[in-house]
Amino acid sequence: MRPAPPPREPAARTPLTWLYVPGDRPEVVAKALHCGADVVVIDLEDAVAPDRKDRALRATAELLSDPAPGTAPVQVRVNALDGPRAETEIRTLAALPGLAGLRLPKVQGPADIHRAAGWATTAARPAAGPALTGRLATGRRARTPGAAVAPLTTGTTHPAHPARAARTARTARTAAPRSATATLTPAAPAPAALPATPALYALLESALGIEHAFAIATAHPALRGIALGEADLATELGVRDEAGLAWPRSRTVVAARAAGLAPPPQSVYPDVADLDGLARSCARGRALGFLGRAAIHPRQLPVIEAAHLPSPEEVEAAAEIVRAAGAEGGAQALPDGRFVDAAVVAGARRVLSLAERRN
Repeated sequence: MRPAPPPREPAARTPLTWLYVPGDRPEVVAKALHCGADVVVIDLEDAVAPDRKDRALRATAELLSDPAPGTAPVQVRVNALDGPRAETEIRTLAALPGLAGLRLPKVQGPADIHRAAGWATTAARPAAGPALTGRLATGRRARTPGAAVAPLTTGTTHPAHPARAARTARTARTAAPRSATATLTPAAPAPAALPATPALYALLESALGIEHAFAIATAHPALRGIALGEADLATELGVRDEAGLAWPRSRTVVAARAAGLAPPPQSVYPDVADLDGLARSCARGRALGFLGRAAIHPRQLPVIEAAHLPSPEEVEAAAEIVRAAGAEGGAQALPDGRFVDAAVVAGARRVLSLAERRN
């Protein structure tokens, strides 16, 4: 009798909602951590007045010194990378155990990602005991000076996407030592390991950022996602309605998928009272290939989630495709005339995985 296979680890929950909260209001942040958002984003940028930004950074650092500050992962949007605050913010926050990622505003090109990653890997970190080797007190993988930065992983491991695998290989070649000659000479004590680069997310908010979307998406192994910042972009482009944003939106989706990243979330819907308009806007975004959305009020969260989850009809159709593929294998036509190949089956499996959130 064949032994039962070991239990499979559950796949990481696909985030659909990112709730932005001002970093200078700890009481609002505390409520947001338990309001049902998939990710809470503490904002140090637009939501905080200039004279309160130091206070916001102190409060955020205090919160993230806790490895589990709430029920949702916590990311932080820092200030503009070309301004006077971003370096201090990134160095202060990058190694804290409660940080799930850094959102980088107004990214113009790959150099911005490399600059932020450099600040993050030289961040101040909590003191660790001598027995900690290979991992930091934060639980993140350590990186020795000069070593390639490996992508952080969460949930189920997937095969590397060609664009991301090539980028990681380039990084590894650049960092490889010139000689691997063995020696019996006792090694000197290893220098203190640098913290691994936290997950980075680039916000494209300018015409130049959109032009460089794919280069940004493949700039660094720690770059985990890109997203569109539509308010600043619309102002720069001088567009008067959503039609003017159609190409930047599609460009962002295509760049993310070409780089092997998750589909990007939609930008915020600014009218928190217009939930019907939010639902319609989410439906249009989902049709363009976006998945999930940033929010600025908890009342927007259920609307966003409902709009980006597959309908019962979509789930039924996906289940039929997966059943047919499992029974027959290879390309085939379903009774209703739909053609099914490997790409269609993969899409159907993504639909079923997303539908599990309803259970």
